[in-house]
Amino acid sequence: MQVEVQAQSLSQPDFFISGSIPGLGSSGKILFMNKYVIILLGPTCVGKTEVSILLAERLNTEIISADSMQIYRGMDIGTAKPSLELRQRITHHMIDICEPSEEYSTGRYIEEVKKIIDKLHMQGKIPLVVGGTGLYIRAMTGGLFPAVSAQWTLREELSRLEDEQPGYLYQYLKELDPEAALKIMPGDRRRLIRAIEVCLLMKGKISELQKELTRPLPYKFIKIGLTRQRKELYRLIEERVDRMLEAGLIDEVRWLLGQSPSRTTLQAIGYKELIGYLNGEVTLGEAVRLIKKRTKLYAKRQFTWFKKEPDIRWIDVTGAGDPSEIARLVYKELRIQIEGEVL
Repeated sequence: MQVEVQAQSLSQPDFFISGSIPGLGSSGKILFMNKYVIILLGPTCVGKTEVSILLAERLNTEIISADSMQIYRGMDIGTAKPSLELRQRITHHMIDICEPSEEYSTGRYIEEVKKIIDKLHMQGKIPLVVGGTGLYIRAMTGGLFPAVSAQWTLREELSRLEDEQPGYLYQYLKELDPEAALKIMPGDRRRLIRAIEVCLLMKGKISELQKELTRPLPYKFIKIGLTRQRKELYRLIEERVDRMLEAGLIDEVRWLLGQSPSRTTLQAIGYKELIGYLNGEVTLGEAVRLIKKRTKLYAKRQFTWFKKEPDIRWIDVTGAGDPSEIARLVYKELRIQIEGEVL
């Protein structure tokens, strides 16, 4: 059962017959020649999914998901996937592409996405990338550093040392690569461990290696960001968590536990907390409270991440409940940006 979008609420509004983007027409020739890719981004629960369906229909294109959890089959409710009905209405890529038992890297994601983008360009379509996983979007637009694969034994040892000596990871990275340490918060254990791991395994400073080896994908990206006032966004998050539980999230978590889930899927917000409940570690009420709290913190981190991304045109949709109203604003912004390029 899906909870993110109800298909029947997304009827085609009048903006579908308004002015068109130059070059789209029936073939998208101009935009195809310029290798455009549109990215619709923003924090979780801001309303990207609903708007993306309307935009894809208006632009006669297909959607590429940029969500690191929606890639997993069977994890439908907790990741707020678009419903099957919506995915039949508009072709979606990079959803349900691997099993929950698999680890999936950003490098693998980029390899697959490049093939899809090139295929859509050959069809005269302008790809519409939609999601909130900042690393995926940055890897597309800024390039991906071809680092070594994760070595879990090393990661576990580094994490143990941090538990024993709080602040150890940050100090160690400062010794290995002072420049890299300046870009990572002292409490960001995941990023600190990854930076140290790369320095040790690639025998160099990650800051220097990134500059030497990182190359962006060869497309022209147009980035549109949706935002809402925090109070409204947090209310929407709480309401969605409640809908997820009503839709059967606990049963989905029970199912996941029988799939030999990977480390990544076990850490996904909503699943991790309910696993604690099913294991008798916390009450259901406490698990739900933690899901809501951690989802809000995740949204806050997304805001922080995207603030560092260049060339995003932000649209404040606070108070806007009608997806067609938001889609109209996004489409208007697309016209402004593209007309400036092709006219």
